Amino acid sequence: MNGYLLLADFVALIHAGFIAFVVIGFALIIAGATMHWRWTRNFRFRLVHLLAIGFVCAESVAGYVCPLTLLEDHWRRLGGSSGYPYDFIGYWIDRLIYFDFPPILFMAVYLLFGIAVLGVFIWSPPEVPRWNR
Repeated sequence: MNGYLLLADFVALIHAGFIAFVVIGFALIIAGATMHWRWTRNFRFRLVHLLAIGFVCAESVAGYVCPLTLLEDHWRRLGGSSGYPYDFIGYWIDRLIYFDFPPILFMAVYLLFGIAVLGVFIWSPPEVPRWNR
């Protein structure tokens, strides 16, 4: 296997992990709020989660392409691919995270999801850590 395509697959796995963190994290935060799971109120986890979807919303509104998408595409092109994966792992990861819809639809979904995450952040705020002196 071409080393560049392996790097592209690795970036695709990171990308899928990022998406899973945002989507599954949101579901777990809501479940944790209703089931009183304390770990879902962890300040660092909640802040990173909010910043993650905030980054996605900001890049979408600004019209930027995700840096992970650009990096994956870069490695695929260096590996001799036309930007699309032709190996098993890359193919299936890309099929899971890339869809052929108009950019405005993605922006609307990202913004609505970001508003939902912010709403849950306010509705069930994280526990702010206490600093011992």
